[in-house]
Amino acid sequence: MSKNEIKEAGLKVTLPRLQILEFLTANKGKHYTAEDLFTEMKLADQDLGLATIYRVLNQFETAGLVMKHQFEENQAVFEIDTGEHHDHMVDIDSGKVVEFYDENLEKLQEKIADEHGYDLIDHKMVLYVKKKK
Repeated sequence: MSKNEIKEAGLKVTLPRLQILEFLTANKGKHYTAEDLFTEMKLADQDLGLATIYRVLNQFETAGLVMKHQFEENQAVFEIDTGEHHDHMVDIDSGKVVEFYDENLEKLQEKIADEHGYDLIDHKMVLYVKKKK
C-alpha cells in the first residue's frame, strides 16, 4: 500500500498516515494496539504521538484501510485490511492472535445459514484458546 491507497480512500497524504500504513502493510497478519504501534514506531525512529496514531487508525478504519477488532474488553487491535477473509484464535494466556482460514468451516457456516432460511452475508469468528500442555 502506498500514497495511492491513502488518496483513493479519500484522505490527504500526510507523513504520519504514510508511516503507519507502510508499517502495517510490512507487518501484514499482525495485530497492534495503538500503544503497541506507538512503541514499534519509536523503535523504528518514527516519532509519532500516541494521539496521532489513534486518530490515524480511526480514520483508516472508517476509510476501510484497516480492520479494528475488540478481542479483549477495553482493548482494540488493528490490522491492515487486505480484503482476504480470515478468522482469529486468541490465546487467553499470552494474548497472541493467530489468523486462520478453513474452507470446510466456511461452507458449514453457509449451510447453517441456508438451513435456517438465510443467506450468509458476512461473519466474524474468534476462538479463544489455551495452549495444550
